[in-house]
This record gives sequence, C-alpha cells and structure tokens, in this order.
Amino acid sequence: MKPIVHSISQRLSLRAPQQESLQILDRVCELVPLGKSTDATQALAAVQSEFPSVTGLEDRKFLSLCFALATGVGKTRLMGAFISYLHLAHSVRHFFVLAPNLTIYNKLIQDFTPNTKKYVFQGIAAFAVNAPEIITGDNYESGRGVREERRRQRTFDLGDRSVGEDPIHINIFNISKINSEVRGGKSPRIKRLHEYIGESYFAYLAGLDELVLLMDESHRYRASAGVKAINEAFHAEMTAGRRCLSEWGLTETDPVIYTVNDYERELFNGSLGRVEQVFPAAEDDSTARRAVVSFDGRRIDFTDADLGDV
Repeated sequence: MKPIVHSISQRLSLRAPQQESLQILDRVCELVPLGKSTDATQALAAVQSEFPSVTGLEDRKFLSLCFALATGVGKTRLMGAFISYLHLAHSVRHFFVLAPNLTIYNKLIQDFTPNTKKYVFQGIAAFAVNAPEIITGDNYESGRGVREERRRQRTFDLGDRSVGEDPIHINIFNISKINSEVRGGKSPRIKRLHEYIGESYFAYLAGLDELVLLMDESHRYRASAGVKAINEAFHAEMTAGRRCLSEWGLTETDPVIYTVNDYERELFNGSLGRVEQVFPAAEDDSTARRAVVSFDGRRIDFTDADLGDV
C-alpha cells in the first residue's frame, strides 16, 4: 500500500471496503493519466486489463468507475477520501458532487462543511489549513468560487506560484432539481448565462483544467434527463470547435463502441473505436453525411445507413 493511501486511510479511519476502494482508485490513476486529453477508449482498455469487471463507457464520452458499497459502510466518507487522495496525490482542485435528492443534498453540504459532527475531512491536515470552498446549487449564481478562481489564475499568470495553497472547490448539486428544470426540453439553470459569472456555470466548469465528477447513489438517476443534460453540456463545451454530426451525437475525437456483429467489416458488438472525421450532408443533398471511425488503426467509413450501429 502506498504511503499516501495508508495515511488517508488512517486519518479518516476508513473501513476495509473503503480502503480497498481507495487502493483501486490509486491503481487506476497509475494506469490512466488524468487529463482532458486522455483517450477514453485506451483508458478503458488499460483499466480492463487489470479490472475486467469494468465493462464499458455506457453512454459517457469519458472513463467512469462505479464503487458499489453496502448501505451503512460510509459512501460519503469514501467520497471525502477520494477527494483527499486526488488533491494530495494529483493536485486536483475542482470537484462536482451530485446528490439524488434534497435530503442527501442537504446532508452532503453539512458533511463537507468544517466543524460539523460528521465532517468528512477531519484529520486531513491540508484541509485544516485551507478548508474547501463549498459551492452549492443555492449559491453558485452569486459567483462564489468563480471570482476566487479567476483571481488565482491572474496571480499565477503574474508568476506567483504560491497560489497552489488556495482551497479546493467542491460543487454540490441536487440532480432532482436539475431534472425538474429540464422538463419540456428546457435548459437547466446552470447552463444559462449568469450576470455575476459572465457565462453559464456549465461553461465555467467545462473550461477548468480539471474537474472530477462524483455521483452519490448514481444507480438511482444516471439515466435521468438531468444527467443526460449534464453529459451533453459538458461534452459540448469540451468539444467546442470540433466538427460534429448533431443528429447522431458524434463529434470528432469521440470514443465510440460498435453495437452489432458485422462480419464483412470484421467488427463485433463491443468493438471500441474513435471518431476521426465527420462530414455533414451538403445543403443541396448532393452528398450524404458520413463519419470516419478508427478501430485498432483501421479507418472505416459510416453513412446514415449504419451510423445507428455506432
């Protein structure tokens, strides 16, 4: 066990399942470089080589992991351990925590607030000196966190490297509220322009150098309209400027998975690839839209007739 994992486990008094989960995260971070430019398909293959229970990307454009713990083991404390590890070992400063409902949302805010009974970072010295900045679905519109981050960046640009001592930012949002906001095809509030921020909060978050998303009880809402809106919004911001086929939800550099057995192309259900180029249809319909997808170095053309299988 690495010293950083052992230290966090001891200071947060992690139980065996929590400690094992932290060790898995540490190993995954060894296998997969953290960053926006990480190839999700290659990352998945690297993780599967050691953890075959990770079966796929589901409907996401990035690598995600699910840790299944029994009720009462302490999922919130495990989130605190993950955040502590990612910050102390990999210098990650920005986190986005999703709660399934109002009750858990309020509990998460309380547990991530210093000097409370179940404070999740109790014993982590770095957070005793610089307590995390907690931004919630109730206060983000004031620009809390955004102004400090921009001040930090300006200071960093001027050459003051001491900004590394600034607090981490933990965003806590309630997915049930976001679900209610997107009914009828509407855009969630955090995707709309805000006066004090100067852009949408989504755009601000997607523009950060790093952002880790933690979903509490994700099995209860990962297919909800709110999560779909979040995935689509982050994907749109992160792929801005790249050509896309909006009808199929495909953007250049997207990782994809083939969903049928195609013996003629030598592709099979579960084959992993990456979109290299997309070509929208001509306005006069003289040429149809198509995409070029790379599978293990083989570039294959897809048209409307078979893009639904990608």
